[in-house]
Amino acid sequence: MAAETGIDARVVDFDVLGAWMTGQGLPGGAFEGVELLAGGTQNVLVRFTRGGREYVLRRGPEHLRPKSNEVMRREARVLTALDGTDVPHPRFIAGCLDEAVMHGAVFYLMEAVDGFNPGRALPPLHAADAGVRREMGLRIADGAAALGRVDHLAVGLAAFGQPQGFIERQVPRWLGELESYRRFEGYPGPAIPGVDRVAAWLDDNRPSRWTPGIMHGDYHFANVLYAHDGPRLAAIVDWEMCTIGDPLLDLGWLLATWPDGSGAGPGVGSPLAAAGGLPSTAEVVARYGEGSARDLSGAGWYGVLACFKLGIVLEGTHARASAGLAPKATGDLLHATTLALFERARAMIAGA
Repeated sequence: MAAETGIDARVVDFDVLGAWMTGQGLPGGAFEGVELLAGGTQNVLVRFTRGGREYVLRRGPEHLRPKSNEVMRREARVLTALDGTDVPHPRFIAGCLDEAVMHGAVFYLMEAVDGFNPGRALPPLHAADAGVRREMGLRIADGAAALGRVDHLAVGLAAFGQPQGFIERQVPRWLGELESYRRFEGYPGPAIPGVDRVAAWLDDNRPSRWTPGIMHGDYHFANVLYAHDGPRLAAIVDWEMCTIGDPLLDLGWLLATWPDGSGAGPGVGSPLAAAGGLPSTAEVVARYGEGSARDLSGAGWYGVLACFKLGIVLEGTHARASAGLAPKATGDLLHATTLALFERARAMIAGA
């Protein structure tokens, strides 16, 4: 079966998958139209048709990391909880949470979404129409607001995260992560202007009140799909960072990564960014507010926190590259992005 699909059976064993699907009461038959959507060091995505139904299988990377299977279990739990809500997401079909079934890997099946990622390419309609692109920018804000409206207790996610103290622990948590990079041999330490200033501002201006909810954790254009025939947000994807925290951080993530036409910084280089026509970040915040009862008076604080957190995460690859554990070109590129994120954070602070 593996030879027929062209996918290594150590990654997805279709004999095992077929037997498991039959046991789940799913349609049988030959696997057709098998396509590897993502793989290698990333989480593996395989699209296929069986018994007249189309599926996408998701599992951890080819070489599983220590937490890969737990991440898949958490994703499956979130997608199950979102069923019946107005959050656009791939519908969960079935999951194999027992890692012993597929050679050590937890996996699940979800519906295939008819959509495209604007970070990779734009269909002719979207490329040609600035009005469509503007509406795409507003619809991604709608998606974040819809997720933030979901009552995590009502959908069974009461024990999914640790919301108590979530906001308070962000700055020390990520400063500690940055300091930990010094363990990589050859890394000279973080040459990031403004780290201490941004951290102090975040602590001094931290919101005193907030309401826990579901947050995606990595919410930006690279992690959504749009409909081919218009600006509709077809699905929010890649839920591996999802937790129960402050949903306004997803809005902050949009502010941190928004393509602003400056020619520098995060969000630049995608077909959507190059085409332009997106709404301003102020319009994005206002649109989010139309679909949310949350207090947006501190929206800028969440944007600064997102710049701070994402910049430190990306600096980790720079540190690993310094030790020869990642490609130097990738490390250099992500370090430059980190610098741009902290520059954006300082600009947000200056405008606050």
